[in-house]
Amino acid sequence: MELTEFNYDLPEELIAQVPIKNRDESRLLVLDRNTKSFEDKVFKDIIDYLEPGDCLVRNNTKVLPARLYGKKETGANVEFVLLNNIEGDIWECMVRPGNKLRVGAKVIFGDGLLKAEILEILEDGTRKVRFDYNGIFNEILDKIGLMPLPPYIHESLKDNDRYQTVYAKYLGSSAAPTAGLHFTEELLKKIEEKGIVIANVTLHVGIGTFRPVKEKNIEDHHMHTEHFYIKKEDADKINNAKKAGKRVISVGTTSCRTLETVADEQGFVKETEGDTGIFIYPGYKFKCIDALITNFHLPESTLLMLVSAFADKETILKAYKHAVDEKYRFFSFGDAMFIK
Repeated sequence: MELTEFNYDLPEELIAQVPIKNRDESRLLVLDRNTKSFEDKVFKDIIDYLEPGDCLVRNNTKVLPARLYGKKETGANVEFVLLNNIEGDIWECMVRPGNKLRVGAKVIFGDGLLKAEILEILEDGTRKVRFDYNGIFNEILDKIGLMPLPPYIHESLKDNDRYQTVYAKYLGSSAAPTAGLHFTEELLKKIEEKGIVIANVTLHVGIGTFRPVKEKNIEDHHMHTEHFYIKKEDADKINNAKKAGKRVISVGTTSCRTLETVADEQGFVKETEGDTGIFIYPGYKFKCIDALITNFHLPESTLLMLVSAFADKETILKAYKHAVDEKYRFFSFGDAMFIK
């Protein structure tokens, strides 16, 4: 399958640079996979499409303020993005400028609150880095770190919490699970009151989610891996919905990838922890999820391939053209789709 099959035209002005004022007042494009019809709604209307007994599965990861600006001992400015905690105070980091950060280079952040030494250059150009500090690492990050916003967002974020879901709990992501950004605590309460079951998974989103597919044939693409876990109480909720013939509705592609990694052939899941490099593209047979809430994704991205596998590619591209024509807002701070 050719990469160019997943391209579409997007005017730059439709790339959302800032979050909408009220999370649940973003727009919602409802796509019916059977009738291939679209409806234009507001996100808070999602409750009208959820039925008692459905299980809504969300990713409760929390984004680290993982972007750090510092200086080498020589005084040169550098930028680090924390990608993965290897062990203890050793992290895999994306660094800029890479040609100036060789093994042994030392960097100071926040006037000395945090220090770093490059230990190793890894295969993909990232660095293995040891950090040195006094106190609690996460508290230092809160003081000096910035949210690692995607490269297509050029505006600064005034409130870091707007790049977190309201239910974010476990620190570890380099990017937000953006489909969840539309939910408010009030909307989630109404959803529960209607009889919809809410389950959690945790998948720590890596910066690899923004890495472009470079192979002409998408099947040659090597997917990045991300760490996940599902607790027994949440696996039970998902399985009970399946047994009762109710829908499992994934909030976002990260929840979807977690569920599809763990599910057996009958769609049941279990308490587990591990790493997933699952790559979902057209032809994939979904085992667990029955509906998907998702944002609008970049052209030629693995996420666009995933939604094109869930609905068919032609229908998704028609929906995207409709969204462009109707001036929906795209990508992380943009509007949402509900694919049912």
